[in-house]
Amino acid sequence: MKLLVTGGAGYIGGVVTSQLVAAGHDVTVVDDLSTGYRDAVPEGADFHQLELQQVGQVLTPGSGFEGVLHFAAKIAAGESVVLPEKYWDSNVLGSVALLAAVRAAGVPRLIFSSTGSMYAAEGMEQLTEQARIDPQNPYAVSKHMVDTMLTWEASAHRLGAVSLRYFNAAGASGRWGERHDPETHLIPIALDVALGKREKLMLFGDDYPTPDGTCVRDYIHVEDLAQAHLLALGAANPGEHKIFNLGNGNGFSNKEVIEVVRSVTGAPVPVEHAPRRDGDAIVVVASSEKAKAELGWKPQKADLTAIIGDAWAFHRAHRA
Repeated sequence: MKLLVTGGAGYIGGVVTSQLVAAGHDVTVVDDLSTGYRDAVPEGADFHQLELQQVGQVLTPGSGFEGVLHFAAKIAAGESVVLPEKYWDSNVLGSVALLAAVRAAGVPRLIFSSTGSMYAAEGMEQLTEQARIDPQNPYAVSKHMVDTMLTWEASAHRLGAVSLRYFNAAGASGRWGERHDPETHLIPIALDVALGKREKLMLFGDDYPTPDGTCVRDYIHVEDLAQAHLLALGAANPGEHKIFNLGNGNGFSNKEVIEVVRSVTGAPVPVEHAPRRDGDAIVVVASSEKAKAELGWKPQKADLTAIIGDAWAFHRAHRA
């Protein structure tokens, strides 16, 4: 297939692009490199450094693209609270411009990088696609807005759309790994401490009603996440908007993550305990049964040691 990947120079977008190229697809990447890296675009993919609002320069009528995989977005939830307009402009208006180009070019399918953070994590149960939507920050709101647009776009214009709602992407795939600046995710922060790039790790809250008192999260290996996108291309049907949760299905507590980082790296990883942060859910774990049943998808690297081991190999190569 001839495919366009927006945000293909980013963490997840780069891994997906590499898998698409390896599978023999004709891939073009559009990325403004504001948070992505040129060296994350694999050999064999065509690259255009453009703002998302300029995607119509590539996605033109007659260009022959058979699908779009849409990753381009701002992703820092904390920043979105302070600068919501940045998220409306990039995530929402950028997606509006992309959909206009998709319509003009007659592209039949679109796979969207969505998020599980829009769900109301109210208890201890796994979250299904029917869980209540209650986004707590402009980042999550922006993703839900695009999901809503896709539902109506599919209905009105016969687009085959698939939204993949990720939980916590982690790990690395060869030269592709997390390089966020600033970094806000637990595993790369803990690995920075192991490398001596940070003095200590702040652990927020150790009095939650969980087995060890810390929050529980669902970590999914980025290679497993990427494979779901290739499967989703074959599941996009004209006039339908399908939604799938993508997670490991297992929860790992913050303390468990820290202990595995210590085991994998051999470093002490000093921790400073701090009070709970407002808005932190107790347990956020995905049910991916729908993806398994309808896409035939199954995580291959569900073990936390494997996830952190791959992340550590990347981290040492790029952060040491």
